[in-house]
Amino acid sequence: MGTTVEFSGTVRRWNPDKPGGLAVVDVPDDCVTQLGGRKQRRVTGTLNGAEFAGSTMLVAGGGFCVGVSKAALKAANAAVGDDVEVVLQREQP
Repeated sequence: MGTTVEFSGTVRRWNPDKPGGLAVVDVPDDCVTQLGGRKQRRVTGTLNGAEFAGSTMLVAGGGFCVGVSKAALKAANAAVGDDVEVVLQREQP
């Protein structure tokens, strides 16, 4: 099993100019290190208690986020702009 991190975040659009585009939650810096650093990787976890799988991504300017599908948002009863509770675990190779 990999390391598990827990944090709160706000769902936002990857590209604010594309209202129907990818939704993401920014990962706090202290959690990035625990997940293995700023590398794109598959993760599993929960969003407001609902299970989901996604990928982490680098953000311009040094940030880090995890992509959240429309299905995951629906299962978590969440939408863009909502605060959510996130639990992530890095998938092992």
